[in-house]
Amino acid sequence: MRKFRFTISSILVLILIGCLCFPCFALDDSVYVWSTTQNQISTNETSSSTNMNNANNSSTNQSIDRSIGQANLVNSSATNSSTENSSRNTALTTSSEVVTDNPLNLESGSAILIEQSTGQILYDYHMHEPLRPASVTKVMSILLIMEAIHDGKISLTDSVPCSENAASMGGSQIWLDPRETLTVDEMLKAICVNSANDCVVAMSEYIAGSEEAFVQLMNDKAKELGMNDTCFKNCHGLDEDGHVTSSYDIALMSRELLSKYPEVTKYTTIWMDSLRDGKSQLSNTNKLIKSYQGATGLKTGSTSLALYNLSASATRDGLSLIAVIMKAPSTKVRFAEATKLLDYGFGKFAFKSFGNQGDLITSVPVGKANKNSIDIVLENSTGALMEKGKENQVSQVITLNENVSAPVSAGQKLGEASFVLDGQTLSTVNLVAKDSVEKKNWFSMGKQIIYSWIDLLRS
Repeated sequence: MRKFRFTISSILVLILIGCLCFPCFALDDSVYVWSTTQNQISTNETSSSTNMNNANNSSTNQSIDRSIGQANLVNSSATNSSTENSSRNTALTTSSEVVTDNPLNLESGSAILIEQSTGQILYDYHMHEPLRPASVTKVMSILLIMEAIHDGKISLTDSVPCSENAASMGGSQIWLDPRETLTVDEMLKAICVNSANDCVVAMSEYIAGSEEAFVQLMNDKAKELGMNDTCFKNCHGLDEDGHVTSSYDIALMSRELLSKYPEVTKYTTIWMDSLRDGKSQLSNTNKLIKSYQGATGLKTGSTSLALYNLSASATRDGLSLIAVIMKAPSTKVRFAEATKLLDYGFGKFAFKSFGNQGDLITSVPVGKANKNSIDIVLENSTGALMEKGKENQVSQVITLNENVSAPVSAGQKLGEASFVLDGQTLSTVNLVAKDSVEKKNWFSMGKQIIYSWIDLLRS
């Protein structure tokens, strides 16, 4: 093999020749750029082998600008929601898919069925009628407890004292004694499984200093979530004039709890357990936990005035539903009609995941860079709710910028991916650069030219 020795002067000559012979390395942004037109690629989502070749098999319920029919679906992430008049954009959405004429012939006073991740309403029966919630009130109490844990204000191992006020509560309880303490973990278990009024009052006092202050926090959170049919008077749900909410608002706060703190199902799915070293037995008041496949919660409630209420949640094959029943004439009807709603949803709808955050979609050429191409990935996970049987009819449309020039930052938007069914866009997600790409400079250009000449002379 020949060996070559280069002097400094010969290297400079090669660099000069290279710069004259390689105009594609121009550094001026106004010249040697590609067309600024957009390139659109339409493919069938089920037959494409290159656009999703690195997708994970796990499904996701996170929603990104989804729509069904003419309705824009709601992002399930609270951090991405906007604010207006001090209320977060957590409103549930309706479309042509929603049923309002009660074809299931429900006997209850009010009912609603929603898909959890999108907030899509699937069944509406008097959903805005203000009614007494009974212990379903505790969904909001549990939400604030989970929030306090998440924010570091309290921990699961904290010891919570019992006041005389908490010990005096009637209704469902575990008979707390003012001389004893339980951990936050034990309190949550008693509230979620046994619907313990004494425990929820003890927790309200521990977090806010008094039950009254905690109830104010409940109403503040209700306003933030857009629960316009709701006024809380207590944290437990015992009958009190003016203490009302609606099935719509219960669905709202149930969705918030399950979406932001899915770990709560550790408690809401317990069928039987015990406290106080086995001396106090707990049995879940939500019988669907044992009898309904995929049940994840959530909360029952009943009083002589409220009658029988239930917020029931379940997940099957990546589809999560929340069914709310209010003012059922009996406990049997309450569970039967929640089952009807859930069966209706699982029988008619499916949640289709189109891809997960970071999935590789394609690679595109990049000009004026130290590398020839850059990988394009999904900015966020995406999917949509649709009628069963249409999952394989979704088309994928990719729109990419053809004028991609260095420097490019990781996460920089370089296009969009849209998913279309029957002419309607179900979801649109940004396509972004996977990694950063630096712009060519004189040093890197000279280095590349020298290596190119060396390779040429060796060949």
